[in-house]
Amino acid sequence: MNNLLLVSTLFLSVLSLASIYRAYRGPKAADRVIAINLMTTLIIAIILLLSAYFAEPSFVDVAILYAMIGFLMTVAVVKYLRKGSLK
Repeated sequence: MNNLLLVSTLFLSVLSLASIYRAYRGPKAADRVIAINLMTTLIIAIILLLSAYFAEPSFVDVAILYAMIGFLMTVAVVKYLRKGSLK
């Protein structure tokens, strides 16, 4: 079971690197926003897998907080892209 958690974490890390590449290369701003949102989701999954691996339930709180920050960041960026300002 522990090896499966580590392999899954490694696989998600590679996918996260691919998402960083997509955010860098994305031809449009919407592609970049989606890539960054995907990267946030992958990092949350990595944190949760590490929580299970280390049997550390406090990592779940960190993952929830990271999810909330990621959601707010996505909403702010989309609002900025649509209107040109955050007001």
